[in-house]
Amino acid sequence: MIIVLKPEAKKKDATEILKKISSVGLKPLYMPGTERTVLGALGDERVLENLHLDSHPLVERVDPILTLYKIVSREIHPKDTIVKIGKVPFGGKQFSIIGGPCAVENRKQMIDSAEAVKKAGGHCLRGGAYKPRSSPYSFQGLGVKGLKLLKEISDMTGLPTVTEVLEVTDVEHVEKYADAFQVGARNMQNFRLLTALGKSKKPVLLKRGMAAKVEDLLLAAEYIVTEGNPNVILCERGIRTFETATRNTLDLNAIPYLKKHTHLPVIVDPSHGTGLRELVSPMSKAAAACGADGIIVEVHNNPKVALSDGKQSLFPHEFKNLIKELKPFVEAAGRIL
Repeated sequence: MIIVLKPEAKKKDATEILKKISSVGLKPLYMPGTERTVLGALGDERVLENLHLDSHPLVERVDPILTLYKIVSREIHPKDTIVKIGKVPFGGKQFSIIGGPCAVENRKQMIDSAEAVKKAGGHCLRGGAYKPRSSPYSFQGLGVKGLKLLKEISDMTGLPTVTEVLEVTDVEHVEKYADAFQVGARNMQNFRLLTALGKSKKPVLLKRGMAAKVEDLLLAAEYIVTEGNPNVILCERGIRTFETATRNTLDLNAIPYLKKHTHLPVIVDPSHGTGLRELVSPMSKAAAACGADGIIVEVHNNPKVALSDGKQSLFPHEFKNLIKELKPFVEAAGRIL
């Protein structure tokens, strides 16, 4: 439930009501605004009714939260949330770009790729130390060695890093070496992992599952936020359909829908969304035009020899051109690059 207080309500009044909510076993939320304070109560609404808060002299109204996802909904949090990876903001006015290879392969590859990302104007570096692969014979990543390498390159270039976490047991290692967790499509509904990430304060880049509805993505985000970590960035990365011309079908309908229904920042992954490097640039422009807060793009110093996703990875000069061509689309959407 949402409890909207009257403009004259003070913080001590809000504290009193929050204590009442907590006393009956519900989760209280405190959301002070510029004009008035909004409180939330998560749990069995029948219990809340017994408190008769609508009769409180400083309560303006009590409204139910109609969506299944509560904390990530705009109903309870109407203003946009800005999540920072390092010092890079996602949400608000800036359009932020994450670039880098699919996998951390070796030191030279990572240095060359990171320098290309930074030189072109990218804001964050991606690179997988752990790789979930469809085939057990494919490159599975370097593990902790890859994380240490990613940290070294981050310190060298100043680019904050994003890397995938596969299991609960990996959380501690990834948290130590990276600036943000990435939850891949295959793990979007790994609820034990989401719960563990909710206990961290580091940002979580949460990708939509290959067959997941938008509501499923929002409920997955709810698992993280309800555990105490508000730093979630949603990512549309394409879904599986009957279409075989591209690797996935990049669902850009989801971007304005998500922006309307959640306060969390939303970015797009045109690399996985299409699977073809020649489609990455036009779909990045489309992402900016439909309201995305940024993109995550695969960039490799030499995609021809990449151990993972070479076909969809941009060459350094292509990434440089992408950012140059993207700028007018970002500005037309009222953002800065």
